[in-house]
Parts: sequence; C-alpha cells; structure tokens
Amino acid sequence: MTPADLTRTVVRAVRCAVADGELPEGAAVPQRVVVERTRPGGVGEYATPVAFQVAKAAVGASPVDVARVLAARLGLEAGIERVEVTGAGFLNFVLGESAVAGLVADTAVRGRRYAEVAAGVPLPAGELREQAVRAAARRIRIAQGGASGSAPFGVAPVARKDGDVVGAYGIDAALWAVLRMPAHETPSFGPWLLRQDESSEFFRVRYGHDRARALVRNAALLGFAPEAGPVGADADALLSVLRDHPLALEAAAHRRAPERLARHLVELADALLGFQYGVLPLGDEKPSAAHRARLALAEAAGAVLAGGLALLGIDAPDCL
Repeated sequence: MTPADLTRTVVRAVRCAVADGELPEGAAVPQRVVVERTRPGGVGEYATPVAFQVAKAAVGASPVDVARVLAARLGLEAGIERVEVTGAGFLNFVLGESAVAGLVADTAVRGRRYAEVAAGVPLPAGELREQAVRAAARRIRIAQGGASGSAPFGVAPVARKDGDVVGAYGIDAALWAVLRMPAHETPSFGPWLLRQDESSEFFRVRYGHDRARALVRNAALLGFAPEAGPVGADADALLSVLRDHPLALEAAAHRRAPERLARHLVELADALLGFQYGVLPLGDEKPSAAHRARLALAEAAGAVLAGGLALLGIDAPDCL
C-alpha cells in the first residue's frame, strides 16, 4: 500500500462512516486528505490529521472521537497492520508486510506510466530554463491526473556568464542543473555535472537506473526472474523511499516544483545503490524466493528512476 492508496482508503472510510451514521450530524468527507510520513518520535509509518477536518463540521464531536471511529474501520483494511490514535486526534498507521508485494507491483507500473506521460509533452517555446521547468511541471501534473494547463509562474533564466550550457555539458546534464533547484533561483553549472562518480547526484541517479537494469540482466543469466514478495528488514530504507514517491510527486505537482522530484530521485538512487549488493546470489548460493523478491524491488526502483527522469525530460541510459 502506497501513501496514495492510504489516502484513498482514508477517504473511503470517512465516506462509509458518514453514510452509516457512525459520525455526528454535519460530518462530511474533506475534499483533500493529507497523509504524510510520521515525524521523528511519532508512532507508525504514516499519519493524517483528517479527524480534525471532519470534526470541524460535525456537531458535538471532538477530533479524538472521530479518529476512534475511523481507526476501527481502517484497522480492518488489507495492508494496514495497525492504526493508533495519538494526541488530540491524529491517526497513525503501521503498514503490514503483506503490503510489500502490492507496493512493488504498483510502483513498477507507475514508473512505466510516467515515461509514457513524458513522451507526450513537448518543450514549450522560450529560454532553456523556462522551457525545462514549465515542461517538467506540466508532465508531473499530468502524471498526477491534473490538467495540462497551469497558472503562470516566474522562472529565473540561465545566467549569461554560463554561456552555452548545452554545448558545454550536454542536454541531460544541463537539464538536471536547471531543474535541481527552485524555479525562482538562478541555476549553477560546473565540472561537477560531468563527474562519473558518487560525488555527483546526477551520476548517482542515472547509475542507480543502470544498476537496476544490470541486476535484471544478470539474474536472467543465472536463471531467475523478479517476483514480488517479502524482502527482509535490510530493504526498509528502499521501501520507505518508494512508499514516499507518490507524496513527492504530489508535492511537486501541487507546488509546480520539479526540484522536489529531482531531490526524491537522489534519495531513491542512494537507497537502491545501498541495497543492490544483496540482490543476487553469492558464490554457490542458489536463487531463492527472497532473491526473486529483492530483484523485483530493485527493478521497481529502477522503473521509478527512469520514469522520474523522463518526467524531467532527461534520458535514463541502460549503460554508463
């Protein structure tokens, strides 16, 4: 279960509780429900303040009363291991291990769909920075199910002193430089864009995709293919970033901020590059269900990296 799935599940729980009369008169389903990562020291993996929204319109109900009603319903949902009410009415969720296979399968599909969306959005007219930012913002918005148009917003151009940045660094590196920071800030360029090592965020993102594809190819040579399933505790960091991917895209779309997607891709690549060493069998070890599941997770992460780069208008080569 992804945060987007969890959001829909919470909305459905509110709707059903209202329809069944479990919530007081006046209670209504909010237009937008916010689900976010639990802050340090909190309970579970995700939390939502939806009970405060519902209680505001309900007659004689406190947020904690609403939260308890919703917790009883949500605790029965597949993929949710536990729901706890904390504070004055926050709902906190712990997702079950059974949700991992669904997350991996859904993530892979999303990554491929983002690449398809990106292919249908050409660059608009204008200066390079303006073209790149507006096109990326539009792709991200469409990928989130939004309209293709948007209100105008300011975009700082490439400084004249930087000259022909495409000629100096190549189109993909130039696009990364102009999209990695907020639109109102002037982008910076330098030799760091061309470094082929882990000191470069741009290299790590594309290399992460390359490693995911290489793992799938090497697994095929060993006679096994990806198959979603339990992956083990050492995959928690990668799973956490993948679960947050819909939230990162939603924020990027809502704020017209492609740099939020770029930052998330760096986090995802770093988590994947740390996870990759336990994917394939070592020595005389035979491929197992755990290897197939870990390969599926790595493949899904690679699909998201490719799709995310495509939304930014950047190529994701299979070999670096």
